[in-house]
Amino acid sequence: MTVRPRLITSIPFWILIAGSVATAATGAAILVDKLGVMSTTLTDGTATGIEVYVGQSLAVLGAVLIGAGALGILLALTVATAASLRPAAPGAIAHGDDADAPSNEADDALGYEPELGYTEAEPVGAAR
Repeated sequence: MTVRPRLITSIPFWILIAGSVATAATGAAILVDKLGVMSTTLTDGTATGIEVYVGQSLAVLGAVLIGAGALGILLALTVATAASLRPAAPGAIAHGDDADAPSNEADDALGYEPELGYTEAEPVGAAR
């Protein structure tokens, strides 16, 4: 019987969230810095070609990084929503009429599931 781990304990899920937030934050820092330098130097009249043309390219890079981070966060939300919609794993805690049913600890330890219709084992070497 395979039990799926909860999403909150999934390391790849948290790596996706952390990476997305870090990417968006890095992009925002680049974008704000380059736009600030460009606006300051252009209004002062001291702008050089490097500050203007390279600054534009780096500002676009910052915007792309913000978009990639936002897309990663949306993907993480989609994964979390999909994980909440999947059915309960077999062996999950029952919350209905089965919760009061008697349980045999020996059968539970062996993974016995009465709804599967197991029969008693035949002795080894028994004739059919």
